[in-house]
Amino acid sequence: MDQLQKQLREKIGGKKYLLVLDDIWNDEWEKWVSLKELLVGGAKGSRIIVTTRSLRVAKITSKCQPYVLNGLSDNDAWSLFKEIAFEQRSADSTDSGFVEIGKLILERCCGVPLVIRTIAGTLSFKETKSEWLSFKDNELARISQNKGEILPTLKLSYDHLPSHLKHCFAYCRLYPKDYEIEVQALVQFWIAQGFIKQLNQSHSLEEIGFGYFKDLVERSFFQEVEEYRIGNMRCKMHDLMHDLAESVAGMESSIVDSNKIASDVGEKCRHISINPSLIPLFKGKKLRTLLHFPNNTDQNLSDETWDLIISNCRCLRVLKLNSIGIQKISPSICKLKRLRYLDLSRNFSLKILPKSICKIQNLLALKLDGCDGLKELPKKIEKLVNLTHLECEHCISLTHMPRGIGKLTSLETLSMFVVDKDGSHGGADLSELRLLNNLRGRLEIRNLGFVKNAKEKFKAAHLKEKQHLRSLVLEWNVDNDDEDDDEKSLEDLQPHPNLKELCIGGWRGDAKFPSWLSLLTNLVDISIYAPSKFKHLPSFAQLPCLQQLKLSGLTELECMDNNSSKGSQGESESFFPSLKYLRLDNCPNMNSWWRKRSIGDSNEDDTTVMGTSTMAFPCLSSLEIRNCPLTSMPLYPSLDDKLELRNTSSRPLKQTMKMNITSTTPSTSTSSLPLSKLKSFHVHNIEGLDTHTLDECLQHLASLKTLTIGDCKEVDLEGMQWEPLKNLSHLEIDNIPKLVSLPIWLQHLVQLKTLKIHNSNGLRSLLPVFQHLTFLEEFEVTDCKELELSGAGIQIFQDHTSLRSLRLRNIPKCRHLPEWLQHLTNLQRLYLVNLPNLTSLPDEMRCLTKLQTLEIERIPQLEERFRKDIGADWQKIAHIPNIRLYQ
Repeated sequence: MDQLQKQLREKIGGKKYLLVLDDIWNDEWEKWVSLKELLVGGAKGSRIIVTTRSLRVAKITSKCQPYVLNGLSDNDAWSLFKEIAFEQRSADSTDSGFVEIGKLILERCCGVPLVIRTIAGTLSFKETKSEWLSFKDNELARISQNKGEILPTLKLSYDHLPSHLKHCFAYCRLYPKDYEIEVQALVQFWIAQGFIKQLNQSHSLEEIGFGYFKDLVERSFFQEVEEYRIGNMRCKMHDLMHDLAESVAGMESSIVDSNKIASDVGEKCRHISINPSLIPLFKGKKLRTLLHFPNNTDQNLSDETWDLIISNCRCLRVLKLNSIGIQKISPSICKLKRLRYLDLSRNFSLKILPKSICKIQNLLALKLDGCDGLKELPKKIEKLVNLTHLECEHCISLTHMPRGIGKLTSLETLSMFVVDKDGSHGGADLSELRLLNNLRGRLEIRNLGFVKNAKEKFKAAHLKEKQHLRSLVLEWNVDNDDEDDDEKSLEDLQPHPNLKELCIGGWRGDAKFPSWLSLLTNLVDISIYAPSKFKHLPSFAQLPCLQQLKLSGLTELECMDNNSSKGSQGESESFFPSLKYLRLDNCPNMNSWWRKRSIGDSNEDDTTVMGTSTMAFPCLSSLEIRNCPLTSMPLYPSLDDKLELRNTSSRPLKQTMKMNITSTTPSTSTSSLPLSKLKSFHVHNIEGLDTHTLDECLQHLASLKTLTIGDCKEVDLEGMQWEPLKNLSHLEIDNIPKLVSLPIWLQHLVQLKTLKIHNSNGLRSLLPVFQHLTFLEEFEVTDCKELELSGAGIQIFQDHTSLRSLRLRNIPKCRHLPEWLQHLTNLQRLYLVNLPNLTSLPDEMRCLTKLQTLEIERIPQLEERFRKDIGADWQKIAHIPNIRLYQ
């Protein structure tokens, strides 16, 4: 503790700081006095903000009058209430009876948005005025009139939950506050605990569980719900809801994060989330749940702790011990006979599972994702007859799947199936997938190039029957040059039309794409990557839901489809109608999008546009083209996120800039220029890109935030007008031979926060422009052999008090860090790399009182001078907390 206090004093000593202490409940005056004593060393102007729901805490922590947050105004509160309570019955929102009762109920919500949402969500399930009146006169009337009492009001909504939802909500008390909850895992917890009731066989337990979750979301018990991968969701709980869950869970659940709590938790506790180092202190023997949520302070799980869990927790149904350095599993784990959910994911040193794990007959979920040292699954895995989820994504060392896995017909998740390369492991073949038609979510099949009797085995996998799969990855292998790849046709791996994501990697068979693609009308995401023999691909243009298309390393690809680039206005409406993101990476033979080029011959002027007949992506947001010599392709005027062009032609860019945006995107404003909403633009080594073309392009980019210009030999930045880029905050310049000094127009970039200059051997000086870039926070110069940073009268940094980070790398003429360094009073990070003529650091280093990190790499002549306490330069840098030296 003394060491921590010392570090805190060093951190804030003499510095102006802002410290936010959020949601504080500790009201012990002596502890606050002790904390204040630790915080008094800051500079004048330092501030501490405390947020609390306790007036007593507010009085103890400060002599200032507390700022009490007011609730929503009456109008705003009613607007929010009405939107939720009458969501399904808009007609009732004008019914005077409902309105009168609703406003009386609203008075009791104190203007608190969470309370309003929750109470309104409860009322949305009550459809008559008599039910609303009963709620107001009975349950609501019993609540204390104390305006600070929010939890009792929230608890009304909990009291009105069906009993099965009450158990599910209370269980969420085990998550840390503000934790991102994986919804799939939460539903599986509920299933393992028996909270999900299956009234009929038409819906799986998982589907019913998601219905429970949706019901709780509609009542505002969860928030920030988002889909982050196809079929995967996460959410959060408001802190007040977490408090409510803790309140209603009572002594049955506990978060054990201290020695005292571990010792105090009683025998009645059934569910805990715990720091594993505290497990030996926990005495309860009737646990049903033991969860571990990883953090940076966790220690590896010892064998002794494993033995304690197995001997003391025989009633466990859920055991989550991920990311905790487990190297082996005790064979006696089979004694946990009631275990239904076991999570061992991201234990990187785990190489094998004990055979005895197959004796846990009740196991429903086995999670091994990210166990990249795991070589094989248990041979008798078929004995886990109730197994529903087998997750082994990113288990890159797995050599095969155990024979008999196809008997696990209850499986809903099998994230990866690995084909046995040479048959030496006696592994399962693809035909074992035949009966696994309940599979959901994602399935990755690896080593397809090693399948023997491929046509027969591919068909036997029955991928077409797996209607619940949402994502399918078909991966061949880079280390197999089997000449019979043509026999391993994609045609025989046809998936079900419900598929949303398709990824094909490393297929080197025939150059034809399978005919079944057009049937996959629900596809949202397509990825195809190297190595591959595809010479052309279907355009994918008619897939109505496709949002992302990624092609990488297709070295033989020549074009996308057979169609001409000409088309009518009507056709463009069905041309990639949903595509948001397109990436073409390392396709060196792809000269045209279309097989038949019809935007003119090679003598045609590059900037000729074909008016309304020129095809364009109607809603593309991001486009990345790298190492593809595309000279003709659909245009992209609607981009509003990112455009990256690297080692490609400038022709489509020129055509896009000159097109009439309203000709292909009728919903866009007439005054809008192509690419006028683009946020990020990166150009590197673009054929045919000169100063005039780039300058003309930049005039359109009024919304641009990030710009990178690299390897453009014909571009003279001095001849360009930078003034329109008034929103630019990040500029990177790389290998521009004509750059001798910074362009004068840069001084108009008043929002510029980051400037990076690389490989500019012609650059001699930063003057006079740099002195005007006073808002810079990060500056980096790399590989500039002629650049002079110091000299008589050079004070270019004098006004750069905003600068936080400075990186100087490979600048031979930097013989010493100049005196202007002392003016960088807010500098926090200084990086010095490969400065061969730098022999010492200046005395002005002592002026950099806010410097937190000094990193020196490949400057051996400074090593002796920096030796702690005795080096010649040590006292100049002794005040810097983090000093790193690399050779």
